[in-house]
Amino acid sequence: MFNWLDRLENRRLLRLLLLFALGWIGVQLLHYFAYVLLIFLFSAILAFLLNYPVSWLKGYLPHGFAVTIVFLGTLALLLGLGITLGLAIIGQLQDLITNLPSQIDLWIDSLERMQQFLARWNLDINFQQLESELRNFALAGIQFGFGKLQSIFALFLSGIIVAVITFFMLLEGKRLWQYLLSFLPDPWRDRVPQALERNFLGFFSGRLLLSLFFGTATFIVLLVLRAPYALALGAIAGGLDLIPGIGSTMGIALVCLILLPKGIALSVQVLISCILLQQVEENILMPRVMRNSVNLNPVVLFFSLLVGATVAGIVGIFLAIPITGTIVSLLDLKALQASSEAVPKSSS
Repeated sequence: MFNWLDRLENRRLLRLLLLFALGWIGVQLLHYFAYVLLIFLFSAILAFLLNYPVSWLKGYLPHGFAVTIVFLGTLALLLGLGITLGLAIIGQLQDLITNLPSQIDLWIDSLERMQQFLARWNLDINFQQLESELRNFALAGIQFGFGKLQSIFALFLSGIIVAVITFFMLLEGKRLWQYLLSFLPDPWRDRVPQALERNFLGFFSGRLLLSLFFGTATFIVLLVLRAPYALALGAIAGGLDLIPGIGSTMGIALVCLILLPKGIALSVQVLISCILLQQVEENILMPRVMRNSVNLNPVVLFFSLLVGATVAGIVGIFLAIPITGTIVSLLDLKALQASSEAVPKSSS
């Protein structure tokens, strides 16, 4: 008789136990400290991106002056975009939510016409349950929209906290980071920063760039096709595109569903255009933007998304992949990484 335990080497068993322990710790941290982790994660990403212009200015100015100039310039740019684009997007979203009941009525009329058409072919399909769900969706959408409008102050407060933490990370973050790394053994002092930079900072900065492209391109397409709420729908598509794996598909479906009462032809044109944009993003831009980022087997990637969503909701979705990628990189679990044939090669 073969004992499968005999096939497990002590080293491999230890790595599996360590992986399980790290996963359990990560789940607990996500569950109890999701908001704090998200605040510091956004701050770390901003500090990482702003460190490039700060490093350039340090060749001409002292460190404190370089940080202050870059921080104030970025803050002024973000405030300008928030006042112009942000207020315009909020206005269109509010108008869209206000008109949502009439949109639902148009959808229900379309379903009734479809039911009458199918009845001519002796296909008796009752859409009453679906019509009831659509009305409930309209009511929930109105309540959700006004609830979110009332939480703008909390979002503004979180933005202030992120800005303050980012400023001090630019000033003193390097010293604190070196102090924390000093507690690690020598082999891990280089591996941990590399794994975190590649899986966290590389992943989120890449996703931000891809989502910015998808949202902007969708907005341009909607403008060309003269679709209503172009800015708000472009923001919705770009925001959902931040969700790895299925975000862009969800954004396309939601945008086309919102535009469906405006005409089937318009909705189909938007659908085809957005699918083409999605192919450009995934097959041309993503291999170049994300080539030095997370390297996970697709099955592991979607499993981590489901676990993250179950544990911490929307926050868990954003944190699950970089956390899993960091653990896989640190423990060098090649079986959980994407195969070499699936990893895109960078063009020379």
